[in-house]
Amino acid sequence: MMADNKNYRFETLQLHVGQEQADPVTDSRAVPIYQTTSYVFHNFDHAEARFGLADP
Repeated sequence: MMADNKNYRFETLQLHVGQEQADPVTDSRAVPIYQTTSYVFHNFDHAEARFGLADP
C-alpha cells in the first residue's frame, strides 16, 4: 500500500486497503468516487414537474 503506514490515520488506511498495486489495465491506484444519485417519482407528471422546477 503506502511506504510508511504509521503516518496515516485510520480513515486513510481504510480507503486504500487492498490497493497496494496499481490496476494492471488502467494503472489507477484508487477506486474513483462517483457523485451520483437516483430519484423516485410517483408518476411521469411528478417527474416532469420536478425537472421543470414547478414542484419544490
